[in-house]
Amino acid sequence: MGMLEWREKNTDVLAQGGVIGPDERLPWPQTAAMGVQHLIAMFGATVLAPILMGFDPNVAILMSGVGTLIFFLLTGGKVPSYLGSSFAFIGVVIAATGYAGQGPNANIGLALGGIIACGLVYFLIGAVVQAVGTGWIERFMPPVVTGSVVAVIGLNLAGVPIKNMAPTGFDAWVQAITFVTVAMVAVFSKGMVQRLLILVGLILASLIYAVLTNGLGMGKPMDLSGIANAAWIGLPNFSAPVFSANAMLLIAPVAIILVAENLGHIKAVTAMTGKDLDRYMGRAFMGDGVATMVAGSAGGTGVTTYAENIGVMAATKIYSTAIFLVAGLMAVLLGFSPKFGALIQAIPLPVMGGVSIVVFGLIAVAGAKIWVDNKVDFADNKNLLVAAITLILGTGDYTLKFGGFALGGIGTATFGAILLYALLNRKGR
Repeated sequence: MGMLEWREKNTDVLAQGGVIGPDERLPWPQTAAMGVQHLIAMFGATVLAPILMGFDPNVAILMSGVGTLIFFLLTGGKVPSYLGSSFAFIGVVIAATGYAGQGPNANIGLALGGIIACGLVYFLIGAVVQAVGTGWIERFMPPVVTGSVVAVIGLNLAGVPIKNMAPTGFDAWVQAITFVTVAMVAVFSKGMVQRLLILVGLILASLIYAVLTNGLGMGKPMDLSGIANAAWIGLPNFSAPVFSANAMLLIAPVAIILVAENLGHIKAVTAMTGKDLDRYMGRAFMGDGVATMVAGSAGGTGVTTYAENIGVMAATKIYSTAIFLVAGLMAVLLGFSPKFGALIQAIPLPVMGGVSIVVFGLIAVAGAKIWVDNKVDFADNKNLLVAAITLILGTGDYTLKFGGFALGGIGTATFGAILLYALLNRKGR
Protein backbone atom coordinates (compact mmCIF):
# COMPACT_ATOMS: atom_id res chain seq x y z
CA MET A 1 0.00 0.00 0.00
CA GLY A 2 2.73 2.44 1.04
CA MET A 3 2.37 6.10 1.91
CA LEU A 4 1.51 8.59 -0.71
CA GLU A 5 3.66 10.73 -2.96
CA TRP A 6 1.53 13.51 -4.42
CA ARG A 7 2.01 14.67 -8.01
CA GLU A 8 2.29 18.45 -7.97
CA LYS A 9 -0.06 20.34 -10.29
CA ASN A 10 -0.02 24.08 -10.90
CA THR A 11 -3.03 26.37 -10.52
CA ASP A 12 -3.51 26.58 -14.33
CA VAL A 13 -5.28 23.21 -14.16
CA LEU A 14 -7.97 24.85 -12.00
CA ALA A 15 -8.19 27.94 -14.18
CA GLN A 16 -9.10 25.60 -17.05
CA GLY A 17 -11.85 24.05 -14.93
CA GLY A 18 -9.80 20.95 -14.15
CA VAL A 19 -9.74 18.83 -11.01
CA ILE A 20 -6.96 18.10 -8.51
CA GLY A 21 -7.29 14.39 -7.63
CA PRO A 22 -6.69 12.74 -4.22
CA ASP A 23 -3.16 11.67 -5.30
CA GLU A 24 -2.24 15.14 -6.62
CA ARG A 25 -1.61 18.46 -4.91
CA LEU A 26 -1.15 22.16 -5.58
CA PRO A 27 2.16 23.79 -4.59
CA TRP A 28 2.53 23.77 -0.77
CA PRO A 29 1.60 27.46 -0.18
CA GLN A 30 -1.76 26.98 -1.97
CA THR A 31 -2.21 23.61 -0.25
CA ALA A 32 -1.72 25.37 3.11
CA ALA A 33 -4.28 28.04 2.16
CA MET A 34 -6.77 25.30 1.24
CA GLY A 35 -5.97 23.61 4.57
CA VAL A 36 -7.02 26.81 6.36
CA GLN A 37 -10.27 26.88 4.40
CA HIS A 38 -11.01 23.27 5.39
CA LEU A 39 -10.30 24.22 9.03
CA ILE A 40 -12.85 27.02 8.70
CA ALA A 41 -15.37 24.73 6.99
CA MET A 42 -15.30 22.11 9.75
CA PHE A 43 -15.01 24.79 12.37
CA GLY A 44 -18.55 25.97 12.89
CA ALA A 45 -19.97 22.50 13.36
CA THR A 46 -16.94 21.01 15.15
CA VAL A 47 -17.14 23.81 17.74
CA LEU A 48 -20.95 23.94 17.81
CA ALA A 49 -21.41 20.22 18.58
CA PRO A 50 -19.32 20.25 21.80
CA ILE A 51 -20.96 23.52 22.93
CA LEU A 52 -24.42 21.91 22.50
CA MET A 53 -23.25 18.92 24.62
CA GLY A 54 -21.29 20.87 27.24
CA PHE A 55 -17.85 19.66 26.05
CA ASP A 56 -14.71 21.82 25.71
CA PRO A 57 -14.46 23.19 22.13
CA ASN A 58 -10.63 23.35 22.22
CA VAL A 59 -10.48 19.63 23.04
CA ALA A 60 -12.91 18.97 20.18
CA ILE A 61 -10.72 20.93 17.72
CA LEU A 62 -7.58 19.13 18.95
CA MET A 63 -9.27 15.72 18.63
CA SER A 64 -10.65 16.54 15.18
CA GLY A 65 -7.03 17.16 14.09
CA VAL A 66 -5.71 14.02 15.79
CA GLY A 67 -8.61 12.02 14.31
CA THR A 68 -7.96 13.37 10.81
CA LEU A 69 -4.28 12.31 11.07
CA ILE A 70 -5.26 8.81 12.35
CA PHE A 71 -7.72 8.49 9.45
CA PHE A 72 -5.03 9.67 6.99
CA LEU A 73 -2.60 7.01 8.28
CA LEU A 74 -5.13 4.14 8.32
CA THR A 75 -6.33 4.89 4.77
CA GLY A 76 -2.76 5.26 3.51
CA GLY A 77 -3.47 8.85 2.51
CA LYS A 78 -5.84 7.69 -0.24
CA VAL A 79 -9.18 9.10 0.97
CA PRO A 80 -9.59 12.89 1.15
CA SER A 81 -11.53 13.55 4.36
CA TYR A 82 -11.62 15.73 7.44
CA LEU A 83 -12.93 14.23 10.68
CA GLY A 84 -14.98 16.68 12.76
CA SER A 85 -17.46 16.50 15.66
CA SER A 86 -20.43 14.33 14.74
CA PHE A 87 -23.90 15.81 15.28
CA ALA A 88 -25.30 12.27 15.42
CA PHE A 89 -24.11 12.08 19.06
CA ILE A 90 -25.86 15.22 20.34
CA GLY A 91 -29.30 13.73 21.06
CA VAL A 92 -28.01 10.53 22.70
CA VAL A 93 -25.33 12.34 24.74
CA ILE A 94 -27.93 14.76 26.16
CA ALA A 95 -30.17 11.76 26.95
CA ALA A 96 -27.33 9.83 28.64
CA THR A 97 -25.96 12.73 30.72
CA GLY A 98 -29.12 14.72 31.45
CA TYR A 99 -27.29 17.85 30.23
CA ALA A 100 -29.35 21.00 30.80
CA GLY A 101 -27.83 23.02 27.96
CA GLN A 102 -25.68 25.64 29.70
CA GLY A 103 -22.02 25.53 30.76
CA PRO A 104 -19.82 22.41 31.18
CA ASN A 105 -21.47 18.97 31.22
CA ALA A 106 -21.16 17.59 34.78
CA ASN A 107 -21.61 13.98 33.55
CA ILE A 108 -19.28 14.23 30.55
CA GLY A 109 -17.52 10.99 31.62
CA LEU A 110 -20.65 8.89 30.96
CA ALA A 111 -20.90 10.33 27.45
CA LEU A 112 -17.20 9.65 26.76
CA GLY A 113 -17.55 5.98 27.79
CA GLY A 114 -20.45 5.68 25.34
CA ILE A 115 -18.50 7.42 22.58
CA ILE A 116 -15.61 4.95 23.03
CA ALA A 117 -18.08 2.01 22.84
CA CYS A 118 -19.52 3.49 19.65
CA GLY A 119 -16.02 3.83 18.14
CA LEU A 120 -15.33 0.18 18.90
CA VAL A 121 -18.55 -1.01 17.20
CA TYR A 122 -17.71 1.20 14.21
CA PHE A 123 -14.16 -0.23 14.03
CA LEU A 124 -15.54 -3.81 14.04
CA ILE A 125 -17.98 -3.00 11.21
CA GLY A 126 -14.96 -1.61 9.31
CA ALA A 127 -13.02 -4.83 9.90
CA VAL A 128 -15.93 -6.86 8.44
CA VAL A 129 -16.16 -4.53 5.42
CA GLN A 130 -12.38 -4.80 4.90
CA ALA A 131 -12.69 -8.61 4.93
CA VAL A 132 -15.83 -9.13 2.81
CA GLY A 133 -16.27 -5.84 0.94
CA THR A 134 -19.16 -3.38 0.93
CA GLY A 135 -21.55 -5.52 -1.13
CA TRP A 136 -23.84 -6.24 1.83
CA ILE A 137 -23.99 -2.53 2.77
CA GLU A 138 -24.61 -1.57 -0.87
CA ARG A 139 -27.50 -4.00 -1.12
CA PHE A 140 -29.18 -2.30 1.84
CA MET A 141 -28.08 1.19 0.86
CA PRO A 142 -28.46 1.92 -2.87
CA PRO A 143 -28.12 5.55 -4.13
CA VAL A 144 -31.76 6.42 -3.36
CA VAL A 145 -31.08 5.55 0.30
CA THR A 146 -27.59 7.10 0.65
CA GLY A 147 -28.74 10.26 -1.15
CA SER A 148 -31.70 10.58 1.21
CA VAL A 149 -29.55 9.99 4.31
CA VAL A 150 -26.90 12.54 3.26
CA ALA A 151 -29.61 15.12 2.43
CA VAL A 152 -31.26 14.52 5.81
CA ILE A 153 -28.03 15.23 7.72
CA GLY A 154 -28.07 18.74 6.26
CA LEU A 155 -31.84 19.24 6.61
CA ASN A 156 -31.95 17.91 10.18
CA LEU A 157 -29.42 20.59 11.20
CA ALA A 158 -31.36 23.38 9.44
CA GLY A 159 -33.08 24.42 12.65
CA VAL A 160 -29.77 24.97 14.48
CA PRO A 161 -28.66 28.20 12.75
CA ILE A 162 -32.20 29.46 12.20
CA LYS A 163 -33.62 28.81 15.70
CA ASN A 164 -30.51 29.04 17.90
CA MET A 165 -28.09 31.42 16.16
CA ALA A 166 -30.28 34.48 15.53
CA PRO A 167 -31.86 35.53 18.84
CA THR A 168 -32.90 38.99 17.58
CA GLY A 169 -34.38 40.43 14.38
CA PHE A 170 -31.10 42.27 13.74
CA ASP A 171 -29.21 38.95 14.00
CA ALA A 172 -31.52 37.37 11.40
CA TRP A 173 -30.64 40.21 8.99
CA VAL A 174 -26.93 39.63 9.71
CA GLN A 175 -27.38 35.95 8.81
CA ALA A 176 -28.93 37.06 5.51
CA ILE A 177 -26.03 39.45 4.83
CA THR A 178 -23.63 36.58 5.59
CA PHE A 179 -25.14 33.97 3.27
CA VAL A 180 -25.60 36.52 0.48
CA THR A 181 -21.93 37.54 0.91
CA VAL A 182 -20.76 33.90 0.73
CA ALA A 183 -22.95 33.27 -2.34
CA MET A 184 -21.62 36.38 -4.10
CA VAL A 185 -18.01 35.38 -3.35
CA ALA A 186 -18.81 31.90 -4.73
CA VAL A 187 -20.30 33.20 -7.98
CA PHE A 188 -18.58 36.49 -8.77
CA SER A 189 -14.98 35.99 -7.59
CA LYS A 190 -12.26 34.03 -9.40
CA GLY A 191 -9.38 31.70 -8.64
CA MET A 192 -8.17 31.25 -5.07
CA VAL A 193 -10.67 33.74 -3.59
CA GLN A 194 -13.54 31.72 -5.06
CA ARG A 195 -12.07 28.55 -3.63
CA LEU A 196 -11.82 30.17 -0.19
CA LEU A 197 -15.48 31.23 -0.40
CA ILE A 198 -16.47 30.21 3.14
CA LEU A 199 -13.44 31.87 4.74
CA VAL A 200 -13.66 35.07 2.67
CA GLY A 201 -17.42 35.30 3.20
CA LEU A 202 -16.99 34.86 6.95
CA ILE A 203 -14.32 37.60 7.20
CA LEU A 204 -16.32 40.06 5.05
CA ALA A 205 -19.52 39.41 7.02
CA SER A 206 -17.67 39.86 10.34
CA LEU A 207 -16.31 43.22 9.10
CA ILE A 208 -19.82 44.32 8.04
CA TYR A 209 -21.09 43.19 11.47
CA ALA A 210 -18.40 45.23 13.26
CA VAL A 211 -19.32 48.35 11.22
CA LEU A 212 -23.04 47.93 12.02
CA THR A 213 -22.63 47.17 15.74
CA ASN A 214 -19.37 48.66 17.06
CA GLY A 215 -19.60 51.49 14.52
CA LEU A 216 -23.30 52.31 14.21
CA GLY A 217 -24.48 50.83 17.52
CA MET A 218 -27.17 48.61 15.98
CA GLY A 219 -26.73 45.21 17.66
CA LYS A 220 -24.50 43.50 20.20
CA PRO A 221 -20.97 44.85 19.53
CA MET A 222 -18.10 42.47 18.74
CA ASP A 223 -16.12 41.85 21.92
CA LEU A 224 -12.43 41.23 21.30
CA SER A 225 -11.31 41.48 24.95
CA GLY A 226 -11.41 37.68 25.34
CA ILE A 227 -8.80 37.29 22.58
CA ALA A 228 -6.48 39.85 24.20
CA ASN A 229 -6.75 38.14 27.61
CA ALA A 230 -6.29 34.54 26.44
CA ALA A 231 -2.89 32.80 26.57
CA TRP A 232 -1.20 31.88 23.27
CA ILE A 233 -0.37 28.36 24.42
CA GLY A 234 -2.08 26.23 27.05
CA LEU A 235 -3.69 22.84 27.63
CA PRO A 236 -7.37 22.36 26.84
CA ASN A 237 -9.60 20.88 29.59
CA PHE A 238 -9.21 17.14 29.08
CA SER A 239 -11.80 14.79 30.64
CA ALA A 240 -11.69 11.06 31.46
CA PRO A 241 -14.31 8.51 30.37
CA VAL A 242 -16.58 6.61 32.77
CA PHE A 243 -17.97 3.28 31.53
CA SER A 244 -21.67 2.77 32.33
CA ALA A 245 -23.62 0.00 30.58
CA ASN A 246 -26.71 2.19 30.19
CA ALA A 247 -24.90 5.11 28.55
CA MET A 248 -22.89 2.73 26.34
CA LEU A 249 -26.07 0.95 25.11
CA LEU A 250 -27.61 4.34 24.38
CA ILE A 251 -24.66 5.80 22.45
CA ALA A 252 -23.06 2.77 20.71
CA PRO A 253 -25.83 2.41 18.03
CA VAL A 254 -24.76 5.81 16.62
CA ALA A 255 -22.11 3.71 14.82
CA ILE A 256 -24.73 2.77 12.20
CA ILE A 257 -25.39 6.44 11.42
CA LEU A 258 -21.63 7.05 11.14
CA VAL A 259 -21.39 4.10 8.71
CA ALA A 260 -24.20 5.60 6.60
CA GLU A 261 -22.57 9.06 6.68
CA ASN A 262 -19.12 7.78 5.84
CA LEU A 263 -20.43 5.49 3.07
CA GLY A 264 -22.40 8.39 1.59
CA HIS A 265 -19.37 10.69 1.82
CA ILE A 266 -16.98 8.26 0.17
CA LYS A 267 -19.57 7.55 -2.55
CA ALA A 268 -19.92 11.31 -3.08
CA VAL A 269 -16.14 11.80 -3.39
CA THR A 270 -15.92 8.78 -5.71
CA ALA A 271 -18.66 10.31 -7.90
CA MET A 272 -16.95 13.72 -7.90
CA THR A 273 -13.40 12.55 -8.58
CA GLY A 274 -14.09 9.54 -10.80
CA LYS A 275 -11.59 7.63 -8.60
CA ASP A 276 -12.95 4.41 -7.08
CA LEU A 277 -12.47 4.80 -3.32
CA ASP A 278 -14.82 1.93 -2.39
CA ARG A 279 -11.93 -0.45 -1.80
CA TYR A 280 -10.73 1.80 1.04
CA MET A 281 -14.19 1.79 2.69
CA GLY A 282 -13.25 -0.75 5.40
CA ARG A 283 -10.07 1.18 6.22
CA ALA A 284 -12.07 4.42 6.32
CA PHE A 285 -14.55 2.95 8.82
CA MET A 286 -11.72 1.53 10.94
CA GLY A 287 -9.85 4.87 10.85
CA ASP A 288 -12.97 6.76 11.85
CA GLY A 289 -13.67 4.20 14.61
CA VAL A 290 -10.15 4.50 16.11
CA ALA A 291 -10.36 8.30 15.87
CA THR A 292 -13.70 8.26 17.74
CA MET A 293 -12.26 6.04 20.50
CA VAL A 294 -9.20 8.31 20.88
CA ALA A 295 -11.41 11.43 20.96
CA GLY A 296 -13.70 9.92 23.58
CA SER A 297 -10.76 8.97 25.80
CA ALA A 298 -9.66 12.63 26.16
CA GLY A 299 -12.93 14.58 26.34
CA GLY A 300 -13.62 15.10 22.63
CA THR A 301 -16.86 14.47 20.76
CA GLY A 302 -17.17 11.41 18.53
CA VAL A 303 -15.90 12.22 15.04
CA THR A 304 -17.11 11.54 11.53
CA THR A 305 -15.97 12.31 7.99
CA TYR A 306 -17.25 15.80 7.36
CA ALA A 307 -19.81 16.70 4.75
CA GLU A 308 -18.86 20.37 5.24
CA ASN A 309 -15.42 19.58 3.88
CA ILE A 310 -16.88 17.51 1.06
CA GLY A 311 -18.97 20.60 0.25
CA VAL A 312 -15.74 22.62 0.07
CA MET A 313 -14.14 19.97 -2.18
CA ALA A 314 -17.19 20.04 -4.43
CA ALA A 315 -17.02 23.84 -4.66
CA THR A 316 -13.24 23.97 -5.23
CA LYS A 317 -12.64 20.78 -7.29
CA ILE A 318 -9.55 20.12 -5.14
CA TYR A 319 -9.60 16.61 -3.67
CA SER A 320 -5.91 16.36 -2.71
CA THR A 321 -5.37 14.39 0.51
CA ALA A 322 -2.35 16.64 1.21
CA ILE A 323 -4.79 19.39 2.24
CA PHE A 324 -6.18 17.21 5.04
CA LEU A 325 -2.72 16.34 6.36
CA VAL A 326 -2.07 20.10 6.61
CA ALA A 327 -5.53 20.83 8.10
CA GLY A 328 -5.14 18.04 10.69
CA LEU A 329 -1.74 19.33 11.83
CA MET A 330 -3.11 22.90 12.03
CA ALA A 331 -6.08 21.74 14.15
CA VAL A 332 -3.72 19.98 16.60
CA LEU A 333 -1.70 23.19 17.02
CA LEU A 334 -4.87 25.26 17.40
CA GLY A 335 -6.22 22.87 20.04
CA PHE A 336 -3.32 23.93 22.29
CA SER A 337 -4.05 27.63 21.82
CA PRO A 338 -6.60 29.20 24.20
CA LYS A 339 -6.19 32.39 22.13
CA PHE A 340 -7.56 30.54 19.12
CA GLY A 341 -10.48 29.28 21.22
CA ALA A 342 -11.16 32.90 22.19
CA LEU A 343 -10.98 34.01 18.53
CA ILE A 344 -13.69 31.48 17.65
CA GLN A 345 -15.84 32.70 20.50
CA ALA A 346 -15.45 36.25 19.13
CA ILE A 347 -16.95 35.44 15.70
CA PRO A 348 -20.45 36.93 15.97
CA LEU A 349 -23.07 34.19 16.45
CA PRO A 350 -25.30 35.33 13.53
CA VAL A 351 -22.28 35.38 11.16
CA MET A 352 -21.50 31.79 12.20
CA GLY A 353 -25.23 31.11 11.68
CA GLY A 354 -25.22 32.55 8.16
CA VAL A 355 -22.21 30.41 7.23
CA SER A 356 -23.91 27.34 8.79
CA ILE A 357 -26.99 27.92 6.62
CA VAL A 358 -24.78 27.74 3.51
CA VAL A 359 -22.81 24.72 4.73
CA PHE A 360 -25.82 22.68 5.89
CA GLY A 361 -27.54 23.57 2.61
CA LEU A 362 -24.53 22.29 0.65
CA ILE A 363 -24.85 18.97 2.52
CA ALA A 364 -28.56 18.70 1.69
CA VAL A 365 -27.86 19.39 -1.98
CA ALA A 366 -24.99 16.86 -1.96
CA GLY A 367 -27.65 14.25 -1.17
CA ALA A 368 -29.74 15.35 -4.15
CA LYS A 369 -26.58 15.24 -6.29
CA ILE A 370 -26.15 11.54 -5.40
CA TRP A 371 -29.63 10.92 -6.87
CA VAL A 372 -28.87 12.91 -10.02
CA ASP A 373 -25.44 11.35 -10.60
CA ASN A 374 -26.81 7.84 -10.15
CA LYS A 375 -29.90 8.60 -12.26
CA VAL A 376 -32.31 7.50 -9.52
CA ASP A 377 -35.69 6.92 -11.18
CA PHE A 378 -38.41 8.73 -9.22
CA ALA A 379 -41.10 7.43 -11.60
CA ASP A 380 -40.60 4.20 -9.62
CA ASN A 381 -42.87 4.46 -6.54
CA LYS A 382 -40.38 2.48 -4.43
CA ASN A 383 -37.69 5.16 -4.88
CA LEU A 384 -40.22 7.97 -4.61
CA LEU A 385 -41.61 6.82 -1.25
CA VAL A 386 -38.28 5.89 0.32
CA ALA A 387 -36.93 9.38 -0.45
CA ALA A 388 -40.16 11.19 0.46
CA ILE A 389 -40.59 9.55 3.86
CA THR A 390 -36.88 9.68 4.77
CA LEU A 391 -36.60 13.42 4.08
CA ILE A 392 -39.52 14.31 6.34
CA LEU A 393 -38.52 11.91 9.15
CA GLY A 394 -35.06 13.50 9.28
CA THR A 395 -36.09 17.12 8.76
CA GLY A 396 -38.95 16.93 11.27
CA ASP A 397 -36.70 15.07 13.76
CA TYR A 398 -39.07 12.08 14.07
CA THR A 399 -38.17 10.23 17.29
CA LEU A 400 -38.98 6.66 18.37
CA LYS A 401 -38.58 5.44 21.96
CA PHE A 402 -37.57 1.90 22.89
CA GLY A 403 -37.93 1.79 26.69
CA GLY A 404 -35.34 4.30 27.92
CA PHE A 405 -33.63 4.56 24.52
CA ALA A 406 -34.69 7.26 22.06
CA LEU A 407 -33.70 7.24 18.39
CA GLY A 408 -33.88 10.79 16.97
CA GLY A 409 -34.30 12.25 13.46
CA ILE A 410 -31.04 11.29 11.73
CA GLY A 411 -31.23 7.79 13.28
CA THR A 412 -34.88 7.11 12.41
CA ALA A 413 -34.29 8.48 8.89
CA THR A 414 -31.21 6.27 8.41
CA PHE A 415 -32.81 3.06 9.68
CA GLY A 416 -36.14 4.04 8.13
CA ALA A 417 -34.61 4.47 4.66
CA ILE A 418 -32.74 1.13 4.88
CA LEU A 419 -35.72 -0.87 6.23
CA LEU A 420 -38.28 0.78 3.97
CA TYR A 421 -36.15 0.09 0.89
CA ALA A 422 -35.66 -3.56 1.95
CA LEU A 423 -39.42 -3.92 2.50
CA LEU A 424 -40.50 -2.26 -0.77
CA ASN A 425 -37.79 -3.96 -2.82
CA ARG A 426 -39.40 -7.40 -2.29
CA LYS A 427 -41.91 -6.84 -5.11
CA GLY A 428 -41.32 -8.69 -8.36
CA ARG A 429 -38.66 -11.04 -7.00
